[in-house]
Amino acid sequence: QVQLLESGGGLVQPGGSLRLSCAASGSIFSFNVMGWFRQAPGKQREYVVVITSGGSTNYAESVKGRVTISRDTALNTVSLQMNNLKPEDTAVYYCYAANRGRDYWGQGTQVTVSS
Repeated sequence: QVQLLESGGGLVQPGGSLRLSCAASGSIFSFNVMGWFRQAPGKQREYVVVITSGGSTNYAESVKGRVTISRDTALNTVSLQMNNLKPEDTAVYYCYAANRGRDYWGQGTQVTVSS
């Protein structure tokens, strides 16, 4: 059974930085796509960034220039470095992975940007 486990969320002041990490367990294959989504209170889940096994990335406009995704394909891990955080970045962040037509989700980690 594939499981995605996120870590690194927390409370940060506006302009601060956080690094989220996600590790997959129970998987013996490399995911085609990994990435991050987020869901703010009262809003639908939205994608933040995805990265393919080949390293191609696709960032949401709202985070371009402020976040950087990286992954280790062999280890099935993905990280998200977030800088210059804004209050509107407050959300639960979910790790995402996909392979062979199946989607996998982590349980989420809370990121709160507030002074």
